[in-house]
Amino acid sequence: MRALALKAALLVGMCLSATPISAETLREALAQAYSSNPQLEAARAQQRAQDENVPIQRAGALPSLSSSANLTEFLRSSSSSFISPERSLSANLDLSVPIYSGGSVANGIRAAKSRVQAGRADLRGTESAIFSQVVAAYMDVIRNEAVVSLSANNVDVLAVNLEATSDRFEIGELTRTDVAQSESRLALARSDLESAQANLVSARENYIALVGSAPADLQAPPPLPGLPESADEAVDLALEHNPDLIAAHERAIAAGFDIEVAGAGRLPRLEAFANGGYQNFLGTLGSIPGTGSADQVSTTAQAGLRLSLPIFQGGRVSAQQRQAQAQSSAALEQAIATERSVIAQVRAAFSSWRASRAIIESTQAAVDAAELSLEGVRAENSIGNRQILDVLNAEQELLAARVQLVTAMRNEYVAGFSVLAAMGRAEARDLGLDADVQLYDPVTNYERARDILIDWQSDPDPVARSTRTVDIPAQDGEVSQVQE
Repeated sequence: MRALALKAALLVGMCLSATPISAETLREALAQAYSSNPQLEAARAQQRAQDENVPIQRAGALPSLSSSANLTEFLRSSSSSFISPERSLSANLDLSVPIYSGGSVANGIRAAKSRVQAGRADLRGTESAIFSQVVAAYMDVIRNEAVVSLSANNVDVLAVNLEATSDRFEIGELTRTDVAQSESRLALARSDLESAQANLVSARENYIALVGSAPADLQAPPPLPGLPESADEAVDLALEHNPDLIAAHERAIAAGFDIEVAGAGRLPRLEAFANGGYQNFLGTLGSIPGTGSADQVSTTAQAGLRLSLPIFQGGRVSAQQRQAQAQSSAALEQAIATERSVIAQVRAAFSSWRASRAIIESTQAAVDAAELSLEGVRAENSIGNRQILDVLNAEQELLAARVQLVTAMRNEYVAGFSVLAAMGRAEARDLGLDADVQLYDPVTNYERARDILIDWQSDPDPVARSTRTVDIPAQDGEVSQVQE
């Protein structure tokens, strides 16, 4: 019994579930989530879509070439016409080259690039958030398995107590009240075990939703690297590296470029153009009297400059610019709001981490004291100096202390990882997952998309990359008992 309690308190007395899987360490669980989590895959796809805004904006600065063709049947012509063709085939080729567009294209490209940077930061934030959830789910399974083990052990102990109490009642050493108290505590312990098992099922199912496989034989997590010495140090690192804050700043920069794009609507536009035409009457053009047969084919070619200068647009441009200014103001305020949130998040997580470490030390002392107290109360009860109720209370205090200890250990690790996440230090590269999985690099897709100039090039039809969990059996709340 003592061995069981010690292993549960140290978060290593874990039990095998009914479903075998590969993710047994926290590193393996994080690597599996990195490779197959649907939220993370969706965020990567959203970033690839964001990348395309740069070539979309850049297209406004590139030449455009178009053609058209017409086959015309002349169903009726004026009776005064000397030449009455029956049909004609015409074709046109038009080329336009933008020279000046008031800065709308250049600023549109700058805004798109800033939003790409914001999207990359968002992708980092999503990755960090998923990892934080995985760590919490991993530790929840460990904690709840320990609580189930402790609760099951408590039921066994109370069942033995009840049997001993009943035997002593039969020989007249104890009263019926002592038996009733033992029965009551055993019934409550069994209900607590049911609740603990239900919580374990919930924790296991949440783990499956995040990682993509069922937990089995989860090992104690490794120490967290790079935790700061003070809250101020954590805040300084977060202000420089937090992905949510970086994304908010990049969106504010992009909104500033949007103001220039909107204002460009009142400026002149200059473009060069060239076009050529071809027309063939397909031998249906008659002849002009006295001149012989008319030419059946004609060609044209033109080139020049085209200048357009808006004079009055009903206030639309000024309204668009004021709208962009208001949105830029909102983006600036949102950046400050994000900064406030990050600072509060870092300080709260750091405080929770430090508090959990202190709670672990004090709770461990409480567990040691409760164990000694229970031994003493049992010894005193055996010689008649303590009542059965005293023994039951001592057992309950020890159980509560052990549960509080494993909970504090879980909270300490999760809070520590939250500090790393808020500082921007809880992503795959920071955790060394590049040795286990191929890291996703958003720059690769951006560079590929940026260089595509062909209108007919597209990607393969999309398919889901994340794994489904429908075939994973439903989890239960059972754990294998650790033998003394």
